[in-house]
Amino acid sequence: MSLVGKKFPNITVDAISEMGDNLRINVLDEAVKNNKKVILFWYPKDFTFVCPTELHAFQTALPEFEKRNTIVIGASCDTNEVHFAWLNTAKNNGGIEGVTYPLIADTTRNLSSALGILDIEAGEYNEDTESYLISGSNVTYRATYLIDETGKIFHESVNDMPLGRNVNEYLRLIDAYTHVQTKGEVCPANWEEGKDAMTADRLSTAAYLSQN
Repeated sequence: MSLVGKKFPNITVDAISEMGDNLRINVLDEAVKNNKKVILFWYPKDFTFVCPTELHAFQTALPEFEKRNTIVIGASCDTNEVHFAWLNTAKNNGGIEGVTYPLIADTTRNLSSALGILDIEAGEYNEDTESYLISGSNVTYRATYLIDETGKIFHESVNDMPLGRNVNEYLRLIDAYTHVQTKGEVCPANWEEGKDAMTADRLSTAAYLSQN
């Protein structure tokens, strides 16, 4: 079920800073109280393979997100302690040393469950334990959320675990959404900052298509 157009869940979770400070983060509050956009990206596990490439890619792009009044937050279901160990592992040894944005530690899986992004399925009922056995890794897919200053989700996407993200596409989406917010125009396919947009009517669409 898509959450686009809805408020981000009002759930507070554990997180850690680059310095090892234990935090409590509410993504909705981060957007609304700071009057900023938020990009929240989930990845499956610390100390894995595609994941560090993505965390470093978001770190490289951090100044561009900040220029766009956007907070970057990473997230997985690992503990703060595991996050901090990874933060203290050198890049050339598979670590994420140098990452400066906060990392959520959704160990309770309260937030990831609310978002519906866990690799999990309910299995058969076990009469001996009086519980349902689950199948799946119980970690998150590569889900990404863009949240505006009111806390509304304006983009969500989910990649399967082997597929890394294109960070530049999220910058483009933020630019497009900001253009809609400030100019009242709509952004056509492959729109980038500086290109022509359209008004939401038939004549404007026809004029745009005749030139592109």
